[in-house]
Amino acid sequence: MQFEKTPGWLDWYAGPSKPRFKVPAGAVDAHCHVFGPGAEFPYAAGRKYTPCDASKQQLFALRDHLGFARNIIVQATCHGADNRALTDALAHSGGRARGVATVKRDISDAELNALHEVGVRGVRFNFVKRLVDFTPRDELMEIAGRVAKLGWHVVIYFEAVDLPELWDFFTALPTVVVVDHMGRPDVSKSVDGPEFELFMKFMTQHSNIWSKVSCPERLSVSGPPALHGEQNPYPDVIPFARRIVETFPDRVLWGTDWPHPNLKDHMPDDGLLVDFIPHIAVSAELQHRLLVDNPMRLYWQET
Repeated sequence: MQFEKTPGWLDWYAGPSKPRFKVPAGAVDAHCHVFGPGAEFPYAAGRKYTPCDASKQQLFALRDHLGFARNIIVQATCHGADNRALTDALAHSGGRARGVATVKRDISDAELNALHEVGVRGVRFNFVKRLVDFTPRDELMEIAGRVAKLGWHVVIYFEAVDLPELWDFFTALPTVVVVDHMGRPDVSKSVDGPEFELFMKFMTQHSNIWSKVSCPERLSVSGPPALHGEQNPYPDVIPFARRIVETFPDRVLWGTDWPHPNLKDHMPDDGLLVDFIPHIAVSAELQHRLLVDNPMRLYWQET
């Protein structure tokens, strides 16, 4: 089956640089995706976008090039609740990947157990309106209750302005909750301003809430590293991510977000994204927690 990608969609960066920053042994890229390939794993009929193909082989090659040992592969919205591309990647990872799936209320216990066996350890709830249609919260809460019994967590994706509306639902979830990309703060505002203070309060008051300090390329308004020099990638995002890392060192994760869905302004060099890490986790101890200790505790509890 042939799929024509969404107009304006940028292909992922095919020649990433070798990072200057050497990640610690055992480091985990805790947020990345596989797309298709569409001929093998068709995209969902109700999808909001059609991506370029991004295979498991290409993902694993990037992992090795950047110096990481493991991946957390997050189900892409373009595949809906058809997790076959995800589970195929997990099955071919040699135990070096875990997954975050998308499931619906009617999934059976047997199907959940099969996902667990192949390496899924979480489900993702997406609240970004331009990407997904509304799912009733009672359905999501039911799913969260079922996966909590497996020891899974819930990944939530939302935009900062929507946190007040979603607060009560998020804080009622009965398991660990991982926020994608710091809740997408508006980095043109102050890191000490009321909007980001609300997010910090969200994490402070609820010890089961974690955050990914990822995707500066999505959040930056000052532009890509080419505008600032490779030594200072995405400077306007650094204060936000660093504050989270330093305040909650045991509840943070980092990932490339490869192959960077829905970017239309610039496609990041994944090597430079790795070089962003020492700007937000400034000591070897913080780097080890961010890249090794925390993801291993969340995704490889049995090891």
